[in-house]
Amino acid sequence: MLKIYFAGSIRGGREHIDFYIGIIEYLQNFGEVLTEHVGNSSITPEGENTLTDNFIFNRDMEWLSSSDVIVAEVSNPSLGVGFEIASAIGLKKKILCLFKKQVNKKLSAMIAGCPDIIVKEYVELDEAKKLINDFLSDLK
Repeated sequence: MLKIYFAGSIRGGREHIDFYIGIIEYLQNFGEVLTEHVGNSSITPEGENTLTDNFIFNRDMEWLSSSDVIVAEVSNPSLGVGFEIASAIGLKKKILCLFKKQVNKKLSAMIAGCPDIIVKEYVELDEAKKLINDFLSDLK
């Protein structure tokens, strides 16, 4: 079974949580989403309050290492998501970054310009689903 690491902002802001939920639900059609908690709307920007930062770091790095692919929703700038993506590059993982087109917002050049990352823009959730489908189909 395909192991998918989904990355999305938690402490950097939760303004795209509805897209995270839809993306995670769609990814579950392809395999196990190791980080489905990112789509939990009860998690606030303060984070997972019952867990220590060290626990979260170790848990997420273990999941990242064991994953087959990374799908990141990068519309909301997040230091954690950037760290996860950089770590995934070092681990030679296949990475898809989804960026929701927004007025007066541009994706970081460090993500957009990286040759080790597939970056795709979308407006609606159905577009993101098609981009995910194409990315995962190309892996076969």
